[in-house]
Amino acid sequence: MAKARTTKSKSKAKHPLVKKITNIATKVFLYFLLVSVLWAIALRFINPPITVLMVIRNIERKADGKPFKTEKKWVKFEDISDNMKRAAVSAEDQLFLKHIGFDFKAIEKAFAANAKNKKKVKGGSTISQQTAKNVFLWPGRSWIRKGFEAYFTLLIEIFWSKERILEVYLNVIEMGDGIYGAEAAAQEYYGKSCTKLSKRQAALIASCFPNPLRWTPKNATPYIRHRQYLILKNMRRLGPLDF
Repeated sequence: MAKARTTKSKSKAKHPLVKKITNIATKVFLYFLLVSVLWAIALRFINPPITVLMVIRNIERKADGKPFKTEKKWVKFEDISDNMKRAAVSAEDQLFLKHIGFDFKAIEKAFAANAKNKKKVKGGSTISQQTAKNVFLWPGRSWIRKGFEAYFTLLIEIFWSKERILEVYLNVIEMGDGIYGAEAAAQEYYGKSCTKLSKRQAALIASCFPNPLRWTPKNATPYIRHRQYLILKNMRRLGPLDF
């Protein structure tokens, strides 16, 4: 009897601690929701000045004895060449205007391919997912980061327009060593503004998106040229983007 009372009193003593932890966890969760929603809404109107990837890349450059390098220049959506927009969509996410952030068939195919070949990881991310990752998160492949990526993808699909998503994507993604965005890439590889890129030039830049530190339009391999050919083919099939 005395033992039963002791056990009961111990369980009662635990309740305040459990309640306190639950309250703290609930507050943290609600604060996160509030801050993340406000953050997403703010970036609907404010251009992100820097990303976590840019910081990481500069730390890596410094560790290798190289100077800091972050070449980027923001260009408004309407000023970006239609060729660059269509090349990006053709290369990375042909259903961009139709989905709500996720291409489930592409994710399923990538999952099946990765299960067969674990050494060569294949991605199934949409432009919306890549934008969410670049703007709000850090590089990586953990399930936790993927969960945050899915959450922020939904936020930008809710609060941003498709034009805004593509505008941010084409202004912040890595397009070379220390080169970010279409304008910096166009200047680096062709000595012109991204507003004047031809179809072939835009397609060649887009062909390097999956691995911009390894692939470059300046020294395009036969594989990259083949990717360019496929992107150009997709651009013809895609036609004009109807936002």
